[in-house]
Amino acid sequence: MPGESVVGRAVRVVDAFRPGETTLGVSEIARRAGLHVATASRLVAELVELGLLRRDTDRKVGLGLRLWELGSRASPALSLREAAMPPMEDLHAVVGQHTQLGVLDGEEVLFLERLSAPGAVVNYTRIAGRLPLHASSSGLVLLAHAGAELQERTLAGPLRTFTPATIGTPAKLRAALDHVRREGVAFCPGFIHPDACGIAVPVRAPSGAVVAALAVIVPNDGDARAQIPALRTAARGIGRRLVSR
Repeated sequence: MPGESVVGRAVRVVDAFRPGETTLGVSEIARRAGLHVATASRLVAELVELGLLRRDTDRKVGLGLRLWELGSRASPALSLREAAMPPMEDLHAVVGQHTQLGVLDGEEVLFLERLSAPGAVVNYTRIAGRLPLHASSSGLVLLAHAGAELQERTLAGPLRTFTPATIGTPAKLRAALDHVRREGVAFCPGFIHPDACGIAVPVRAPSGAVVAALAVIVPNDGDARAQIPALRTAARGIGRRLVSR
């Protein structure tokens, strides 16, 4: 990118790592970041020296502990996660399936935490993973309470579909957002995978603003809606813990 700063290129290098990837070669980093290999190699060396990246014995490159350290300092996301954990653990014990906490980041939902269990239904989300706002229960909750500009931008598409049940038209998305605001819950059977149903409710700060979405991913069957009362109770519990902080 002509005129891009060194910081911008460095961010692209770090952003080359996808969830679940521990190491990459410099050539792959360069390809994903859209940089010349020599430029990527120089930036990687500087970031390794600063501790933001690490280099393994096989010369592969991974994210450094310094990134984790910096991200943990007075992070609002970390405080939110800490407040959410006890109610999430209680909810997880009741539901026995995936329980997850997501926040709005740009035009996606970013998952801060996920609790799972052996034998739980299929779930494509992971900690630090992302999903489109229109396609997930957490995303619909966050989008329904987001600003009008983001809502209109999302409605303008494209609206990627994962299954035939995924919302794929602006009209269906508008109706879904209205329903979330009216009922206080997003119920998404088969949106990401036919066998799974995502259910999410808002987590509110003391001001009343929606700061996160609390969700469960359960089997897509007739019992799915039975989880909504426990989900709402847990979300209120997180809100009370935010007040006390």
